[in-house]
Amino acid sequence: MGRATNQHYIPPVNFGYVENDLYRCGQPNELNFPFMEKLGLRCIVWLAPEEPNQNMMNFVDDQDIQLHHLGVLEAGNASDPITEDMILEAFNLILDKGNHPMAIMCNLGRHRTGTVVGCLRKLQRWNLASIFEEYRRYAGPKVRILNEQFIELFDTDLVRIPVDPPEWL
Repeated sequence: MGRATNQHYIPPVNFGYVENDLYRCGQPNELNFPFMEKLGLRCIVWLAPEEPNQNMMNFVDDQDIQLHHLGVLEAGNASDPITEDMILEAFNLILDKGNHPMAIMCNLGRHRTGTVVGCLRKLQRWNLASIFEEYRRYAGPKVRILNEQFIELFDTDLVRIPVDPPEWL
């Protein structure tokens, strides 16, 4: 008698559901690829300054996912805060429904990803206490006050809202 193989679906570090067809996480590894495949991603917004690892690049190619590496827009290292230009470029992609399902990622899905999601929550008119609670939940003990300050001071009027935005905006 043949044995049925049990497929395990393991989400990447700091995986989370942001909105319908919009997810957040750290860089997935081989154990996470079956889970990620189930999401049917069309697009990944990659916020880390370095390239994703080769296994991740192979997965993106195999799944025909568009990878937008926005982290290279910044000169500096991973601990530098995210910039307004990177947030606005990310929003151009995030608010385009043609890119969904989509994932927002950085190495661990904490700081850069958390800042983008925090600014999105501000655009959705969440109160700051709720935005910071979500940011801190993913950042854990490594909360960066500069990121929270960036979210608080982010000017949502700079965001170009498309004619046909996602229903959650």
